[in-house]
Amino acid sequence: MKRIVSILLLGMAIFTFAFSRPAFAGDAASGAKIFSANCASCHAGGKNLVQANKTLKKDALEKYSMYSEEAIITQVTGGKNAMPAFKGRLKPDQIADVAAYVISQADKGW
Repeated sequence: MKRIVSILLLGMAIFTFAFSRPAFAGDAASGAKIFSANCASCHAGGKNLVQANKTLKKDALEKYSMYSEEAIITQVTGGKNAMPAFKGRLKPDQIADVAAYVISQADKGW
C-alpha cells in the first residue's frame, strides 16, 4: 500500500512539473520604468525601429518564438543581431522585470 501511494505521489509531482510554465519573478510595474529608460528608444509602443517586422506585439513575438519571459530574458541578456546585450548593464532581476512588462504589454496590445 505504501508503494502504491508513493508511486501515485511521484506521478502527480512529475505531471505537475512537466505541464506547468516556469515561474519568473518579473515585476511588470518595475519593468515599465526600466523599459522606458533602456528600451523605448528602439521599441516605443512595442515597435521596432531597426527591424520593423520584429515588433514586440504578441503576433510577432509568437511568430519568432519570443512569446515567453524566458525567451525575452535570453534575448535581452545576450543580445542578437542589431540588439545589444544588456548583461552587465542591467541586473538579472531588472531583465526579468522587463520581460514581464513586455509580455504584459503584448497581451494588452501595446
